[in-house]
Amino acid sequence: MGEFSKKVKGRIEQAVGGLTGNRELRKEGEADERAGQVEGAVGDIKHAAKQAASDAKRAIKEVSR
Repeated sequence: MGEFSKKVKGRIEQAVGGLTGNRELRKEGEADERAGQVEGAVGDIKHAAKQAASDAKRAIKEVSR
């Protein structure tokens, strides 16, 4: 399940848990939403690291010319 779908699933579970008074479902929804947020942050970090590596390679090529 992707980052976005985990967030949406979590929000839905929280809403249903709130409407039905089901604390367990609400907490599960909070956990799912947080998991989606963490997954998104990890993806952002991976992207930034790949971009930094690419920039470093490009800079090294420029210096060696």
